[in-house]
Amino acid sequence: MNDSIITLRGYVGADPIVRSVGDVSVANFRLACTPRKLNRATGEWTDGVTQWFTVSAWRQLGENVGRSLRKGDPVVVHGRLTARSYVNKDGLEVNTFEVEANVVGHDLNRGMTSLSRNPRTLAAVAAAAPGPRDDEPGRDPMADWRAPGSDPWEQQPATSDEGEAAPDSEATAAA
Repeated sequence: MNDSIITLRGYVGADPIVRSVGDVSVANFRLACTPRKLNRATGEWTDGVTQWFTVSAWRQLGENVGRSLRKGDPVVVHGRLTARSYVNKDGLEVNTFEVEANVVGHDLNRGMTSLSRNPRTLAAVAAAAPGPRDDEPGRDPMADWRAPGSDPWEQQPATSDEGEAAPDSEATAAA
């Protein structure tokens, strides 16, 4: 396999555009990556030349990108890099870099985020009807996927059998 796999860190240049290609969703957005260098003589940081990448995310990843990312969000993108060149309308040769993303996520060095898992069934999809970003204040992000009683630290109410069994076992142990 001769694919060029790359991991990029940058900022979303515009809100992602989600569209359908046949029966598959794809989200496209531009990613700006600007290297910063420390000038040791002055102690100041300087920005390098910004490189722009076109990112495409397919299927469920694309749908999640469309719901989760906005212009200016700091992100990390991991995927397959391809370079393409063409002649534009002014007769100039233009080189572009495109990334078919395998993984896209917020850059947690730049802020915080919360995860809302995708519902697992069609009934859950219809019932959940998530908002555009699923980040409502006070919302429990675990409630979408955690089954009742599956949390091992959750306090379970004692049943009447448990309450009666404990004194008998203590009385037997004491005798």
